[in-house]
Amino acid sequence: MKILLTGASRGIGRATALRLAKKGVGLALCGSAHGDELDEVVEAARAKGADVHGLLGNLADPDVPARLVSEAVEKLGGLDRVVANAGISSPALLKDLALEDWQRVFDVNVRAVWLLAKAAHDHITAARGSMVIISSMSGLQPYSGMGPYSASKAASAMLGRQLAQEWAASGARVNVIAPGLFESAMTRAVYADPEKKKAREALVPVHRIGQPEPEIAGLVEYLLGPDSTYMTGAVLTVDGGLLDSIQSNIAGRPATEK
Repeated sequence: MKILLTGASRGIGRATALRLAKKGVGLALCGSAHGDELDEVVEAARAKGADVHGLLGNLADPDVPARLVSEAVEKLGGLDRVVANAGISSPALLKDLALEDWQRVFDVNVRAVWLLAKAAHDHITAARGSMVIISSMSGLQPYSGMGPYSASKAASAMLGRQLAQEWAASGARVNVIAPGLFESAMTRAVYADPEKKKAREALVPVHRIGQPEPEIAGLVEYLLGPDSTYMTGAVLTVDGGLLDSIQSNIAGRPATEK
């Protein structure tokens, strides 16, 4: 496999890169800026036996996705898989949100995913390959104060389903993962507070916070691999049962009477 992975420096992207590297695949790992984090992931992945290349580019720039695809093809000698993991947020109530902040979130979380898919289309379809889009539980339920993030993640999930239909005849597949509460770079500060972590764990039916490895990285590996060739257009929620638990937590209902 020859894989392009965005948002590879930290969190889910880092965990996915290191898991895939164990398979000895070709990896083009994308980060948004020069820094020790991407360099460390590249070196760690190489140490596992993979052919790894670090790429840089700000996905808010509409010219960058196609460039990253072109560079990945050149460095890997082809391309048959894409993992669109990079994402940003801009917390604010919608009434207070600046237009440029709304646009920036959509540029990275939606437009860049489409442009990656567009640029990689011929390579992935020719190889009967696969694309995985990392969306979010927040794209399936409204999240007060995170309007542009939730809306963009809902859009990215539908984009994945649309791409799956358009690519299906070629044998290429597109699937979406919607993580719930996970420890990642974006949430590190929250989980550093023991009380906040405990309160969040109490909300989840399995009573713990998810980990990028193995719970997302392992699923990405499966969706990219040969055992999932009948799966396309799926939106897979990985949240410990959280989204489905609201009815069970309403006071006075049988499930809440312990």
